[in-house]
Amino acid sequence: MDFIKTTEQDSKYNNLEKMSLNDILVNINNEDHLVPQAVKKAIPQIEKLTEQIIVKLKSSGRLFYMGAGTSGRLGVVDASECPPTFGVSYDLVIGLIAGGENAIRKAVENAEDSKTQGWLDLQEYNISDKDVVIGIAASGTTPYVISALVKCNQNNIITGCITCNESSPLAKIAQYPIEVTVGSEFLTGSSRMKAGTAQKLVLNMISTSTMIQLGKVKGNKMVDMQLSNSKLIQRGTKMIVDELNIPDTEAKQLLLKHKNVRNAINNYNGY
Repeated sequence: MDFIKTTEQDSKYNNLEKMSLNDILVNINNEDHLVPQAVKKAIPQIEKLTEQIIVKLKSSGRLFYMGAGTSGRLGVVDASECPPTFGVSYDLVIGLIAGGENAIRKAVENAEDSKTQGWLDLQEYNISDKDVVIGIAASGTTPYVISALVKCNQNNIITGCITCNESSPLAKIAQYPIEVTVGSEFLTGSSRMKAGTAQKLVLNMISTSTMIQLGKVKGNKMVDMQLSNSKLIQRGTKMIVDELNIPDTEAKQLLLKHKNVRNAINNYNGY
């Protein structure tokens, strides 16, 4: 292997079991402070990939995240949050995890080692060159992800990746790699920690900036969010009150009639 897995290097800390609880928490927090700095350095890479995503989604394409373990779960989380937050179809951003739905809650043995299943999982969704596929792997070595991106490249599908090791096999395969080098973990090799946090921050940036560019935000508000609970109905009502300067009761009636904030505002008489 011609690169160093910094995510698996020995922790800067030792004898963790002898630390006080306060020392453990403070040291974990100290390490976490390094993550936003690493993400900042990767913004040019994030921007290049996100530009491609926006173009494809504006042309009826879809965004796929795929990974194994923590990386796969983070992709599933971000994908599943897009419909309620931005009012988009559940088919627009799709998260795939090695081992399938069961792997979200419980590790599936050897699932990430398959060199064929990743592409098969994408084919279940009739993947095409209209789409974008992002492989997520802290190590940058996950066969499930790498093999799928190889097939995507062969089929003229735009590929990106989010990894936490520099010059990894995955980054070399992806057309638009994002490398967020966070260094060794507080608990040696536990990439659910800093690496997982870095990946989540990057996913937040990709999905949020994409949806803003697709017109799913007005001002700084989630005007297309789904009204799936009373908290969100209350939040939507407040948005309408602030925008139209009307009483709460009238705003809520508008919201419930038109099903989302944007429609309520656009259909308000005299607005």
